[in-house]
Amino acid sequence: MPRSKASGASAHTASHARVVAVANQKGGVGKTTSAVNVAAALAESGYRTLVIDLDPQGNATLALGIDRNTTVNTVYDCLIDGVSLVEAAVESNNEGLLCVAASVDLAGAEVELVGLPQREHRLAAAITELGGTADAGILAGLEFILIDCPPSLGLLTVNALVAARELLVPIQAEFYALDGLGQLVRTVDLVRTALNPDIEISLVALTMTDPQVDQQRYVADELRAYFGPLVADTTIPRDAALSEAPSGMQTALTYAPKSDGAIAYRALAHELVDANPAISR
Repeated sequence: MPRSKASGASAHTASHARVVAVANQKGGVGKTTSAVNVAAALAESGYRTLVIDLDPQGNATLALGIDRNTTVNTVYDCLIDGVSLVEAAVESNNEGLLCVAASVDLAGAEVELVGLPQREHRLAAAITELGGTADAGILAGLEFILIDCPPSLGLLTVNALVAARELLVPIQAEFYALDGLGQLVRTVDLVRTALNPDIEISLVALTMTDPQVDQQRYVADELRAYFGPLVADTTIPRDAALSEAPSGMQTALTYAPKSDGAIAYRALAHELVDANPAISR
């Protein structure tokens, strides 16, 4: 996966970027941790990457070193007021990794979206507009857009599923984490039927793993029986660096680059690239 950071960047526009929603309606499964660390690993390998923080908690924004209280435009402004992603995007503390931040206003967006036209397509329209912009500014040369979804299946997550072509599903390696996964799959099927026929699951990733726990092997076997090769070979271990990094407004790749968690997320990012052979380097 690694390549020269200058290689091929000018040949790509936002319209060619792979758009990946990172979603699981169950909280505490490592969704945001996966979104920001996979994005950081992609950027580290030379893929110009944008994270759209669609979670009102704003944890992805924090982990990328961005103070959302000082950000002029956020994803809320893009969804509700039609502000372009170019105007909202800011540099993170990882080279080649940008972010459209969340804000506290996003908590009310679910209600506000209900009365807006094309309410399920607001984020998709913003990404499509970006692809057609003659001057993409800070977002020129994008190759990946990762959308960190809230832990619910409301209008914000539906906007992400309509905008994305791919879905990365982090799931904690515990029995109860399997509960509700079927609901996510049904939601994806409904979105595919009614709103976005192109959405597909690219990877299902086991997180917070511990090889000493027998039950986790059962969960892994159940996932592979259902999803087959869509289950990533890479598993994400429990690692203090993954939980400590956000407190320093960093990803694990900058906070502890040689930690087990950082190494695992580099491998998972490699699998995500290979999940679409057309863009593999």
